[in-house]
Amino acid sequence: MDKVEALLERVAARRPRVIDLSLDRVFAALERLGDPHKNMPPVFHVAGTNGKGSTIAFLRSILEAAGKSVHVYTSPHLVRFNERIVVAGREIGDDALIDALERCDRAVGEEKLTYFETTTCAALLAFAETPADFALIEVGLGGRLDATNVFDRPLAALIAPVDLDHQQFLGDSLSLIAAEKAGILRPGAPAVVGVQAPAAMATIEARAGEVGAPLFAFGRQWQVYAEHGRMIYQDEAGLCDLDPPRLPGSHQIANAGLAVAGLRAAGLGLADGVVSQGIASTRWPARLQRLTCGPIVDLAQTLIGAQPEIWLDGGHNPHAGRAVAAALAGFEERNSKPLVMIAGMQANKDAEGYFSAFAGLASKLYAVAADHPGVAAAEDVARAAQAAGLDAECAGAVEAALRRACTEKYGEPPRLLISGSLYLAGEILRENG
Repeated sequence: MDKVEALLERVAARRPRVIDLSLDRVFAALERLGDPHKNMPPVFHVAGTNGKGSTIAFLRSILEAAGKSVHVYTSPHLVRFNERIVVAGREIGDDALIDALERCDRAVGEEKLTYFETTTCAALLAFAETPADFALIEVGLGGRLDATNVFDRPLAALIAPVDLDHQQFLGDSLSLIAAEKAGILRPGAPAVVGVQAPAAMATIEARAGEVGAPLFAFGRQWQVYAEHGRMIYQDEAGLCDLDPPRLPGSHQIANAGLAVAGLRAAGLGLADGVVSQGIASTRWPARLQRLTCGPIVDLAQTLIGAQPEIWLDGGHNPHAGRAVAAALAGFEERNSKPLVMIAGMQANKDAEGYFSAFAGLASKLYAVAADHPGVAAAEDVARAAQAAGLDAECAGAVEAALRRACTEKYGEPPRLLISGSLYLAGEILRENG
């Protein structure tokens, strides 16, 4: 265990690693730290059930293509905690992270901040003390009572697609969950809204009207779509003919469009060439990421006897399942191969709802258990997949699943998808170097 991990473990031991949605503790801690959230560059605040991390990745890449310096706060991380905090374009260093965390601890004293609240305060402290042109802040959970919801006037508030997830904290309907997400909207700050179900859109629109946030919504004020290998974005200011994302899946066109809409709603008049460069160069690990090298790929190649096709995705709810399945169906249309899944999920997720999107698409599923607290047993994952109509069985560990997936006879080498959990995705990336 390195020194950052050791400190984070001590923070977790003193500050409960639980979800306790409230803002009182965070505002009190920030006041003791000198209100760093009031001394930051202009903020893009991004909420949503799925796509908010990808949207932030597009925002960052476009702004950096324009020569801007950007702070970024996202969660969770995949391999190292430092991934969550990018200070002026660079992942925070160990010494700077330790310093910020220790200063937060000293300032808070005996107050019981949660783990996420503590690390959020540390990120805002680091951002306030380093110059940058913009800050991109991803909501952790919900929005209204999330620890990041401390900005009086963001440059823009973006809401990516809203769907069912974390119902035990946010409510059991799209309207209730959308109301929590819309809690980040502020008077005068554009409410930039991505693709939404009607119930979610109605709630967000009502909230925008209540607080006086100008609405800039997909399907109304802006549109985005793929056409002849291009990404076409259009709003009242005109049409942009852009390079498409390299991130696969039609959902990434929508996420890139939301990022462009956010920048334009905020008044940043960036040239189409700059926007195209940013979109085309965006990378976001574990979002339908093709694994092309490393020990896992080498093992699969040895077992199959040919270069394997392995995709990694961290989506973990029904909406994400539908997006990934649609992308894999597109792969199948262009190049037909048996789809074999290796999947693990957290116990609090709707596994059957996630797997139902792959019924009729996946030839086989091998269930595994990631090495993380709260993980579902492989047997439970297999049962959920079977209930969703998949041919599924328990494999236990990832290597065992990979060996079985690569040695089963399908008539031709399979297309492999490892999915169901960001924690599993992080484990795969660590093992694969």
